[in-house]
Amino acid sequence: MTEIADFSRFEHLMALMAYLGLIPSQHSSGRTIRQGGITKTGSSLTRKALVGSAWRYIYLPRVTVSLQKRQQHCGARVVQISQRAQKRLYKRYLSLTKRRPPNVAVVAIARELVGFLWEAMQPVPEK
Repeated sequence: MTEIADFSRFEHLMALMAYLGLIPSQHSSGRTIRQGGITKTGSSLTRKALVGSAWRYIYLPRVTVSLQKRQQHCGARVVQISQRAQKRLYKRYLSLTKRRPPNVAVVAIARELVGFLWEAMQPVPEK
């Protein structure tokens, strides 16, 4: 949070992912486009924290007692986003590890985790 500070300074989610260096590099010439490893731009500490957090999603999602205590201080919208993220990222990890090594899959999960963080930090639309 302190590294990003203000989420509104990014026009869209992909700009935030690029800032964090979690998007694949691209090598293109003419019609040929090849994607490589992540770009690793931006804060390495933030990227490491996100990838470290993403490793949690290799386990079956569940709401433990300690998680319930932490969620008491959060709004209902954020808890809903959190629960949706747990389910989606776990399923995505299982899907990715069928065709990719676990380390590559976890970095992809970290990229998707940024999407859920982005959503949670957006202003609540007024009704």
